[in-house]
Amino acid sequence: MNADISRFDPDTVHSVCDILNILRRTADRHDRVSIGDVLDAIGDRSYGPALLIPALIEITPIGGIPGLPTFLALIIAVAAVQLLLDKDHLWLPQFIQQRAVAADKLHKAADKLNPFAVRLDRWFHGRLTRFVRQPLPRIAAAIVVALCLTVPPLEFVPFASTGPMLAIAAFGLAMLVRDGLLMIAALAISLAAIVFAGASLLG
Repeated sequence: MNADISRFDPDTVHSVCDILNILRRTADRHDRVSIGDVLDAIGDRSYGPALLIPALIEITPIGGIPGLPTFLALIIAVAAVQLLLDKDHLWLPQFIQQRAVAADKLHKAADKLNPFAVRLDRWFHGRLTRFVRQPLPRIAAAIVVALCLTVPPLEFVPFASTGPMLAIAAFGLAMLVRDGLLMIAALAISLAAIVFAGASLLG
């Protein structure tokens, strides 16, 4: 990964709007934005954004590209396993870091998500913070890995992979803004997503 002057200190990233601003600023400096570029910008200690960003991208029209939801689920799973193992720094293999998307598409996706991000930032902030301390993040990481496993088969069902990605986004957001109430809600959303995934695949 190359150093990038748009890098943010992970301790200063506290909202979804902060994350979208990172994506825009990174897109403004590249013709194509790689996953490594984004990791450089958010920092390698930011597990919340590492779960949240791929999940949000999957929910946008970009997520309709065949194979992309599975690839995004792979990125999330790699990050979640490291969170489960309580690693201090997030690492992604080079073949993942080198994958890139056109900067203008990423910028448009961030713009499309902005109204949603503003509402999320208004609704969610540091409540019941004891529920975002260990061991809850590790439990969440294990659930996220399970959710990621449902994504590849759900690609064959239109829009079905959005369910687990919404649950993953909720976990990532809860860690980002240190909102324990949202962490509890994410657990409930995950159960619903797993039941929905089972019904979609068996129905």
